[in-house]
Amino acid sequence: MLIASTVMAIAIVGLLQTITGATRNAARLRDYDRAVQLARLRMNDLLADLNVRPGQSLSGTFEPQLTGGIPVTWKAVCTTAEAPVQKMVGQPSLERIELQIAWTSGGQERSFSLDAHRTRTLMAGDL
Repeated sequence: MLIASTVMAIAIVGLLQTITGATRNAARLRDYDRAVQLARLRMNDLLADLNVRPGQSLSGTFEPQLTGGIPVTWKAVCTTAEAPVQKMVGQPSLERIELQIAWTSGGQERSFSLDAHRTRTLMAGDL
């Protein structure tokens, strides 16, 4: 009976360690998934905002109601990926927007980058 109890105790401790690790991983994945969704939202806003011009850097934080209480910050940089040799009003230009999202999960700073391209018609202010 004593040997059976010892074996059972060892098995239960191993099982609890496995459950703890799985719970920690699930929380980390939940935070990562939330950050990815927030990055998609911010990137869509940046792509649609024609006031964001090449050479411009933007940054900010997300509302706590959107992040589940986790502080999530973002930084974006817009650059010209390809432009016509002779710039004239009405010509297309290719811009690259790079977005970096950062948050803290499990006591560690985590981040990832997302980038996208968009075309924009050159206007008189771009020349």
